Amino acid sequence: MPNQFRTPGYHPLRKLKVILSGLYVAVVTDFSVAYKVILSVPILGISFFFRQWIDVSIILLAMAIMLISELFNSAIEVLCDFVEPQQNDRIRVTKDIAAAAAGLSILVWAAILAIETIRLWQFP
Repeated sequence: MPNQFRTPGYHPLRKLKVILSGLYVAVVTDFSVAYKVILSVPILGISFFFRQWIDVSIILLAMAIMLISELFNSAIEVLCDFVEPQQNDRIRVTKDIAAAAAGLSILVWAAILAIETIRLWQFP
């Protein structure tokens, strides 16, 4: 199947490999992504164990939003550093805005994780 450049070679499994490679690089090289995954997975597992499906859905949604914004933030920072290795006020503003978006999603994620942890702690 031709891609956007009209050359053959698109395959869904190859796309999945690229996605998993990007996630692996983000988790292994970026501590800010890794520790959030490490904190989310146990709470998600406990919710799944107690069959609290709405809680599982809420945690998954919060985790996905947080990871997406964190991945975009990391990608923007890497791109900005590549385009302008020197200090630049415009680049700084761009990085600050990306960090603010990631920060807001982290606040929502942390609040949801705290609420769900308290709810699960009181479940039995």
